[in-house]
Formats: sequence, C-alpha cells, structure tokens
Amino acid sequence: MKHQQPLLLAATLALLAGAAQAADKQALLEDALNAAPPTLRDKVTVMDWDNNVLQKGSVDYTCFPTPPSLQGTAPMCMDGPWMEWADAWMNKKPFQAKAVGISYMLAGDGGASNTDPYAEGETKDNQWIVEGPHLMIIMPDPALLDSLPTDPYAGGPYVMWKGTPYAHIMVPVGPRK
Repeated sequence: MKHQQPLLLAATLALLAGAAQAADKQALLEDALNAAPPTLRDKVTVMDWDNNVLQKGSVDYTCFPTPPSLQGTAPMCMDGPWMEWADAWMNKKPFQAKAVGISYMLAGDGGASNTDPYAEGETKDNQWIVEGPHLMIIMPDPALLDSLPTDPYAGGPYVMWKGTPYAHIMVPVGPRK
C-alpha cells in the first residue's frame, strides 16, 4: 500500500495538471474567438502565442488571444495580408501590403498609441486610445489613407500610425471602453 500512494499522488497530480492545461486552452480559445464576428467563429484557425493550433479553420483568418504581455483584453483575428503585417510589425521590418487586408478586434483593446506603433504606455503626446469593438483595414497604396482623419475622436473611421509602414484604417463598430 505504501508504494501505491506515491503512484496515486503522481497520477492525481498529472490529472489535475491536464485538466488545468485543458481549461487554459479553452480560456485562450474563447478569448481569441471574442475578436471574430459570429459568422466566422467556427471557421477560423485559432493559435496561441506559442503557435499551437487551438482550432483548425477553413477560411483565411487566424485568431489569437490577448497577448500575454498585455493587460486587459486585445484578441485579434487577421486575414493573410494582416498576418504579413503582424510579422513585419513584431519584427520591426518594412511592410507594404500587397492586397487589402481586414482584421477584427470585436472585443476591443486595452489601449495603444495612435501615433507610435511601439509605444508601451500613454504619454502626453502619443494620443493613447482605448478602442471598443473595431475592425482594421490595410491598403496596398498608403496614399489611399490621405482622405481620412487621424483623430480618433473625429467620429467614424480614422488612420492609426500614419506615416509609418504599419498605418491602417481603424473602423469603430461599437462604443469605446
């Protein structure tokens, strides 16, 4: 009986660890899917930040949960052009969209600078904005952004990060947080 107790304890701990891991995976999956419109939720690929597939999809959208480094909520669903954009932005590489790209952040975000793509917090001059549900659009020709305002409070769509390779149109679709 004494020899069975450590085995029983090890088996119990393994079961608990597996259950916790499954719960974490489910929480990440649900967080990521909060970014997608209902019509896409069962069709998108969902990946965690270690590139583990949490759900295999059938359309050209990949959703990610809120990055572990961020406070608050900021899950995102991106099409192919946005995946290229994200790689360039994360690796501080030049970027030029080859096609129109659409990204969904229907759970909103916890805040970002409207002027500095790499700002990690609010400053007096970086126009920090906490956005509610929105979608984002990248264009192959940055000149197409010139007709839109950069002021996030002007009402309607606006350009974020204008003058950088990562400029995109923000389209609010719900109230700000």
